[in-house]
Amino acid sequence: MKADPLCIELTRGESVESVHFVDIAVVDSNGKETMSLGDTGKSVLPRSAIKPIQALPLIETGAAEKFHLDEREVALSCSSHSGEKLHVEAIESWLSKIGCRPDDLQCGRHDPMNFNLVLDEIYSERTPRVTANNCSGKHTGFLTVMRHLDMDHGNYLDPSHPLHTDYVTPMLSEVCHVDLSKQQPGIDGCGIPVWAVPLSGLAVGWAEMIRKPSAAPLFEAMKNQAFYVAGTDRVCTEIILSTAGRAIVKTGAEGVFCAVIPEEGIGVALKVRDGASRAAAAALKWVLSEYGIVERKFSEPLTNHAGKHIGEIRVSLH
Repeated sequence: MKADPLCIELTRGESVESVHFVDIAVVDSNGKETMSLGDTGKSVLPRSAIKPIQALPLIETGAAEKFHLDEREVALSCSSHSGEKLHVEAIESWLSKIGCRPDDLQCGRHDPMNFNLVLDEIYSERTPRVTANNCSGKHTGFLTVMRHLDMDHGNYLDPSHPLHTDYVTPMLSEVCHVDLSKQQPGIDGCGIPVWAVPLSGLAVGWAEMIRKPSAAPLFEAMKNQAFYVAGTDRVCTEIILSTAGRAIVKTGAEGVFCAVIPEEGIGVALKVRDGASRAAAAALKWVLSEYGIVERKFSEPLTNHAGKHIGEIRVSLH
């Protein structure tokens, strides 16, 4: 019998205000589940948690080498960055390097993740730049592949575009060991196709990348350029830096989080059933503590806007 899902509680004072249930799959390099909590066979939409998998063609086609991408650019291809000044400058420089313009990005615009970090840009531009979109690094990576392969990038969001049919979608199918041929994809927040993958298959995909030579430069860039994976006060950047790259992690929307622990040869995938990102971060830190990668903490304090301690987010093991 499978274990129950992990339970994450949010407290306020002496009251439990919210409860989140988390399905977790941890898989070794042989595809064996070494931890299974909840329903790990359930299909989930991985969202941004598969960006490193989607970036594999950037390496495998030779596009990164042809355009002499540096580690910041490779890390950005895997990122959900905060649209801070350094992120935007790096994306715009990269676009120029491959002969593209911001207008070639089809990811759209959205409000900043943290307005305080980008106030100058907002006041000067009046609207967020498309290069500040948190998925602009992935999309610039896609444009780089298409420029290298001399593909028309006019309709690259279409699931039937060769970028997806010949490279990105087969890569996801290959590393996650999942047949996508009979599935109709949804549309991700940035416009690209999003496919449903069993949670255990998602963990397999991350574990599989440990043995994939083309993943090594992606993980190395994420380790060395953690700021460009996410940004200031972001969980992904915090975990990669605090573990000195022993854990390479990537969040996704709606409570998905994935990770790889190379020294243990394992991949991790989890999904919060109600989509709460705060519970996803707490659950991932708990999993990493089980493998001795981070300090074991069953709770973290919560503060209000005035900095006053008001409660905690905690793992409930009863």
